[in-house]
Amino acid sequence: MLTFRFLAPLALALAATAATAHEYKAGDLLIGHPWARATVAGAKIGGGFLTVKNNGASADRLVTVSVPFADKVEIHESLEEDGVAKMRPVEGGVEIKPGETAELAPGGKHLMFIGLKQPLAKGQKVKGELTFAKAGRVEVEFAIEGAGAKPDKQMDHDKHGM
Repeated sequence: MLTFRFLAPLALALAATAATAHEYKAGDLLIGHPWARATVAGAKIGGGFLTVKNNGASADRLVTVSVPFADKVEIHESLEEDGVAKMRPVEGGVEIKPGETAELAPGGKHLMFIGLKQPLAKGQKVKGELTFAKAGRVEVEFAIEGAGAKPDKQMDHDKHGM
């Protein structure tokens, strides 16, 4: 009985983590927890985030992303030049070197959903497709998190084999 008291809360905590964590595999690539921030009604742009770990021996590249809920998706990066925050499209996609993880996260490289056709509501999951130069296409679902969500509020990929 004493063991149950300790194991039951642990099992519930792990189940809650598994409910929010989701991964996809494309060849040697492991795509971790695609997510987007919730948007307000009438918003025309939104941000998407994920990680891609390359377990292979050669580099690959995320070249395009498509989603049915926006007119187009661009890979962007946020940077600071001369004390001014800027955002610009990333030409040629995002390289994922062997043994490394590319992180698309707030404040760095990220996805811009342009021409939203619907608001993104917290708790919702929306479909998308990632295209890699070598691994090809993979369908994913973006979990919609709160408007102010940050990566540290998401799952810790290192604890889940990422």
